[in-house]
Amino acid sequence: MKKIAVLLSGAGVFDGSEIHESVLAMLALDKLGAEYQCFAPNINQMHVVNHLTGEVEAGEQRNVLIESARIARGEVKATDELDIAIFDGLIIPGGFGAAKNLCNFATNGSDCEVSPEVSVFIREFVEASKPVGFICIAPIMIPRLYGEGVNGTIGSDLETAQAFNLMGGTHQEAEVQEIIVDEERKVVSTPAYMLAGSISEANIGIEKLVKKVLELV
Repeated sequence: MKKIAVLLSGAGVFDGSEIHESVLAMLALDKLGAEYQCFAPNINQMHVVNHLTGEVEAGEQRNVLIESARIARGEVKATDELDIAIFDGLIIPGGFGAAKNLCNFATNGSDCEVSPEVSVFIREFVEASKPVGFICIAPIMIPRLYGEGVNGTIGSDLETAQAFNLMGGTHQEAEVQEIIVDEERKVVSTPAYMLAGSISEANIGIEKLVKKVLELV
C-alpha cells in the first residue's frame, strides 16, 4: 500500500488549510487505496481570521499544528517527526494558510520564502525524488523548492502567475479541472479553489492530482 504525507497549514480557508481541498485530497487517497498521514509545522499562525466576518482577530494566536488536528481528527504529526523512508509522496492542500503559514507569499509576494520547518520537510521529498502534489495557492512555493524552470500552475490569475515566473518557475495556465505535471521533477499542481465555483468543480482537479501523484510513485 502506498503511503502519502498530507501537509496542512491550519484549519480554515482564510488563515489555514482550505478544508474542502484537504478533505477531498484525503478522500481521493482513500478511494484509490493509499494510506495517508497528516503533518503540520508546530508554529504559530500568521494571524487568526474570523471566518464569519472576514476580520482579523487582534491579539489572538493559534498554533498551526493544533489547528490542523481539527481536520485530521487528531491524527497529525509535527513536520520534524517525518521519517521519509516510509512515505512515497506528499500532497499539499491550499487555503491562505499555505501562503501565510507555510510560506510568506501573502505578505512578500515574489520575494517570499518558505518557512524553515516547512522547507526542511518538503525538501526531504524533493531530494528523494518522491512526487509532490500542490493544490490551489500552494504551488506558489514550487519555484522556491525546485529552482529554475520548474513547471506548475495556480490557474489563471495574472499577478500570481507573474510572481511564480519571477521566482524562476515556468507558469502554465490551467482550467479548474486540469493538472500540470513536471514529469522530470515529479511535481503536480492544480488550481482547485483558485478557480472553482463549487466543491464538485474543485474535486475534479484534486482527484486527477492525487491519481497522478500515486502514478509517479
